[in-house]
Amino acid sequence: MSLLVAQRPGAGQPRPYRFPQVVRRTVAGAEVVAAHLPGQPLAVAALLLDAGAGREPAGQEGVASVVADALREGTVRRDAAAYALALESLGADLSIVVDWDAFRPSVTAPADRLPAAVELLAEAVRTPRLDPADVTRVRDDAVTALRMSWAEPGPRADAALRADLFGALPDADRRYGHPLHGDPDSVAAVGVDDVVAYHRSWLTRPGTLLVAGDLDRLDLDALAATAFAGTGAQPEPVTAPVQAPPRTGRRILLVDRPGSVQSVLRLGHAAPHRGHPDYVPIRLVGTVLGGAFTSRLNHLIREVRGYTYGMRAEYGMARRFGRFVVSSSVQNAVTAPALVDTVAEIARTHAEGVTEDELAVARTWRAGQLTVDMQTPGDIAEALATLVVHDLPDDYHATMRQRLLAATVAEVSAAARAHLRPETLTLVVEGDAAAIRDDLAATGLGEVSTAG
Repeated sequence: MSLLVAQRPGAGQPRPYRFPQVVRRTVAGAEVVAAHLPGQPLAVAALLLDAGAGREPAGQEGVASVVADALREGTVRRDAAAYALALESLGADLSIVVDWDAFRPSVTAPADRLPAAVELLAEAVRTPRLDPADVTRVRDDAVTALRMSWAEPGPRADAALRADLFGALPDADRRYGHPLHGDPDSVAAVGVDDVVAYHRSWLTRPGTLLVAGDLDRLDLDALAATAFAGTGAQPEPVTAPVQAPPRTGRRILLVDRPGSVQSVLRLGHAAPHRGHPDYVPIRLVGTVLGGAFTSRLNHLIREVRGYTYGMRAEYGMARRFGRFVVSSSVQNAVTAPALVDTVAEIARTHAEGVTEDELAVARTWRAGQLTVDMQTPGDIAEALATLVVHDLPDDYHATMRQRLLAATVAEVSAAARAHLRPETLTLVVEGDAAAIRDDLAATGLGEVSTAG
């Protein structure tokens, strides 16, 4: 019996999806945002602090990540071992996420132990020990990890693309032209006083308390009183989204990696911020073009041409900026043709839009993914953070599935025309310059220059 299938199976029906009820209240002048998960034995509490990488001072890129690591090194009350044992005795776990927009420490614990876990969360965030020897060790470990990462292909290309897209912004916004967690040199320059000052400036503010769990078993007012105790300064205002300088024409930036037999490709341009009204059609454009294994770019560059194991395109969208990025790696000999084909496919999608068949698969996959992406209390707490950071309505996640499924070919094609810019792409290639420079110049895709 043959097991070969001549025709690709059609997309199945997405599973029913319901986002839990959102509850908001104000306690001691600060906000609590919670989601009710009836019967859920675990609960999550997170402090959402406006202390993400976008708040870092110039020359201290990566300090927020160092602060996050230093919070695990003990508190004024307990050393690191005692603090870890206190968490373990509750069956609790401490997690800290730093992104462009927020600093989000959280605890996960059995619901009846969440009050004690929130006490430990507040203890770590509000009164960390920040011993100079511990901070220095944590900083040095971060530098070592970054140096090891940057020795591999990829991070230098990512940094070159980000610098080209956002490095010319005004001084107040130039942080977005550096990597999220800094680079080896910027993190090495972070001192103990910088860490202490960043904590004092940003982590002593109340923030927003996020709670996901069975609210019938939790006292939100008591949790908030614990989380906000001893806090002071009010939030800083959020400024308008950045406006990247307009571009005329494409450019190719070559990051030299002598002796490399492969080239890392990073193509991109500035894009809308996360709160843009076109978010849903933009997300679907990215899915059709390069956001799934069946996408146009992956099919062309992997399946038809055989140039790579995979190619991905996506829109990364934060509170004040966004960018469109295509990522892949190819052998030296096919670097130039891979770039030509990739730019041509982006240009085709910009000009022609998407088809109903492609969009049907993208809609169903994205809608069905909601069920997968929001299964745990931690997932729900992260979704609550999205509501707060981007000032979205409480029914945003509840209505997302329907908005995805209702997106039309006309809407998504219009988004492709508006938010794909094939003529102003920056094409970053990290590879052996001696082996690939002439081929890149011969493509006619743009002037070739060496990234700094």
